[in-house]
Amino acid sequence: MNLPRGLDSARPGGTPTIQRAAALCALLLVALLVNATRVQIFEASRYDDNPANRRQMIARYGAPRGDILVDGRAVTGSRDAGGMFRYERTYTDGPLFAPVTGFASQVYGTTMLEDTQDATLAGTDPDLAPFPLWNDVTRTRSSGGNVVTTLNGAAQRAAYQALGGRSGAVAAIEPSTGRILALVSAPSYDPGELSGSRDSVARAWERLNADAGKPMLNRAIRQTYPPGSTFKVVTAAAALDAGVVRDLDESTNSPDPYLLPGTTTRLTNEARGCEDASLRYAFEWSCNTVFAKLGFEVGLRNMTQAAERFGFNDQKLRIPFSVAQSTFDRKLDGPQLALSSIGQFDTRATPLQMAMIAGAVAGDGSVGAPYLVDRTTTKSGDTVSATEPRTLRRAMSPATAAALREMMVNAVQEGTGQNAMIPGATVGGKTGTAQHGVGNSGTPYAWFISWAQADDAMEPGVAVAVVVEDAAGERGEISGGGDAAPIARSVMRAVLQSQRDTGG
Repeated sequence: MNLPRGLDSARPGGTPTIQRAAALCALLLVALLVNATRVQIFEASRYDDNPANRRQMIARYGAPRGDILVDGRAVTGSRDAGGMFRYERTYTDGPLFAPVTGFASQVYGTTMLEDTQDATLAGTDPDLAPFPLWNDVTRTRSSGGNVVTTLNGAAQRAAYQALGGRSGAVAAIEPSTGRILALVSAPSYDPGELSGSRDSVARAWERLNADAGKPMLNRAIRQTYPPGSTFKVVTAAAALDAGVVRDLDESTNSPDPYLLPGTTTRLTNEARGCEDASLRYAFEWSCNTVFAKLGFEVGLRNMTQAAERFGFNDQKLRIPFSVAQSTFDRKLDGPQLALSSIGQFDTRATPLQMAMIAGAVAGDGSVGAPYLVDRTTTKSGDTVSATEPRTLRRAMSPATAAALREMMVNAVQEGTGQNAMIPGATVGGKTGTAQHGVGNSGTPYAWFISWAQADDAMEPGVAVAVVVEDAAGERGEISGGGDAAPIARSVMRAVLQSQRDTGG
């Protein structure tokens, strides 16, 4: 049969027009599949993370968030506010727990535990799902899990109330484990003010950031201070471990006043009897001259190594959120080293760092890794992950730790720390008053670090550090013993009482 011209392309083996069209269609289909694969797999994170993509935010706030727990009780919640971002974060006792919880805001993001534990709280952690691959296929998420903290609620409240509206911070840990029992910063703020996307949230944000008191600054872990005489614990440990001092009761041959090496500057003391004082007496009454001389005799290398064994100059500490680096300068001349050895010059420490020092003394000389999250769980309470105590490093020998415990007890029972005494417990402590500002013109910081062991307990139950920025009274009357020690006593007493109540 003769077909019209051009229709013979339909025959098998005819002209390749249809074959070329089919090949082109197949090529386009392959290109479409390749592009879809590129977008959905290789480029997915770029599109998911694009600020213009609101689907993630809608999904994130489309279900209640998991909770942060203290003593088994939720201190957070979720409120159905309707709208595009449906659930808003709520906080119980927001200012009390803000240094721990941080905030979760639809506008300003997340901080502290709300940030580091976001995958658990938002339900995106694959470990929350019994079948994680199924969630990936269906693009669903698990219900938000819970974060169980190590906080002791009574200690947290005692610290906050004892600060009494003064600017400062408190950190308390369990020496044997590193569990953080209290983490308080004042002034504080209500993180619930930053929940939601209303106009009031922006106003609250502007007000909090403009506040000269810096209520959103976590002073317990993000602010460093000159530690003053509380640093003498480190200097004493360095002198004992280096063999510069071999007997706590022997004379240190220290003049009063002490002429800083290579200068005409004379260092003096508030206390009496510091000339040629023993280490025990100098520690008990906080003799600047003795410890400045000891630090110089120990030497820069040994002093730096001792400070770093306690945790100074560590840039990697996390609890799980980051902690500001406490610093001891590695390059100091003679007079600078002498002043740094009494916690002045450029020496800086966070309250948490100083609590870690007290904890090392209370134990066997080892520094435990501090941690704030005991475990994470599913919504129903099944454990997803748990934190195991671990040791960061050995700060001093067990014999040196025992000697320091003895001297810290003396300082509380007979010296400058008597305001920290607790009936039915052995308390060791060290006071500090830190000068700062241009020409030391600022109001001195009042410090106290301590540990306490109930008389019927096998080991110390708590170690505490307190700093008060704006201690009351005349400049010459401000002291760690008078302003900070009573706060530490309240915290230690709360921990010991709760341990008795629970049998722990």
